[in-house]
Amino acid sequence: MTTRPLLEVDDLRIDYDVAGAASWRRRTLTVVKGVSFTIAPGETYGLVGESGSGKSTTGRAVLRLAEVTGGSVRFDGEDLADMPRKTPLRYRRAVQAVYQDPAASLNPRHRVGRAITETLARHGVRGRDAREKAVRVFDQVGLTAEHLSRFPSQMSGGQLQRVAIARALVLDPQLVVCDEAVSALDLSTQSQIINLLRDLQEASGVSYLFITHDLGVVRHVSHRVGVLKQGEIVEQGDTAAIFDAPQHEYTRSLLAASPAAHPAGREERRALRQQRRAAAAA
Repeated sequence: MTTRPLLEVDDLRIDYDVAGAASWRRRTLTVVKGVSFTIAPGETYGLVGESGSGKSTTGRAVLRLAEVTGGSVRFDGEDLADMPRKTPLRYRRAVQAVYQDPAASLNPRHRVGRAITETLARHGVRGRDAREKAVRVFDQVGLTAEHLSRFPSQMSGGQLQRVAIARALVLDPQLVVCDEAVSALDLSTQSQIINLLRDLQEASGVSYLFITHDLGVVRHVSHRVGVLKQGEIVEQGDTAAIFDAPQHEYTRSLLAASPAAHPAGREERRALRQQRRAAAAA
């Protein structure tokens, strides 16, 4: 029996009107050109590409933050275009987001626990119930009840990203859009957050749309990968197939430029450095 995809993006097109050289002249810029992919329940789909490739715009369309020009986005069988203009609370609960800079979405004058309890309050959970759920979700992401009373300035970048993940997960979503969610973190903290996301997925069955420019990260977190170039998916498939036997020239060029994504390339570069050291010492 085939499980219906949780998210279906079909022939998605997004245009922006931009000003021309003259103030009266405008032109249409197509930033997403016929993008199609699916995400199954409990799956991580990595959408990878360079800056300006349209990957974040695609994520915004899934979150209903970017207007869709053509094609469709369906969540659990429902076309987002059929929803009211104001996104229903049930969809905001089911689909959450984690961004690159968690501090930018936290009020520096408020304790971080308030970000969790206010999220719950918008969905009808208040008082002691909200506090207890906040403590539970902080425990899930490796923080303690004591962290709830801290201000953002009193926490590290990795801890703030855990707060952002906690805020996304406290509503028990089915899908989380992770847009460059680990890009601003050091390598050690990146590894911790990636492992956390995997553990949470295993425990809850949540799906991720993982948007990043970092192929090394996407290799370790994704079940399937789509490679985006100038608004179009040029290649997609199982992660192992994409990384071990890329078919498109653009994918191969991205892999060649990403030492973390290509172990063989790392070994070659290490050997080259050793040769250079030996030559300098001779």
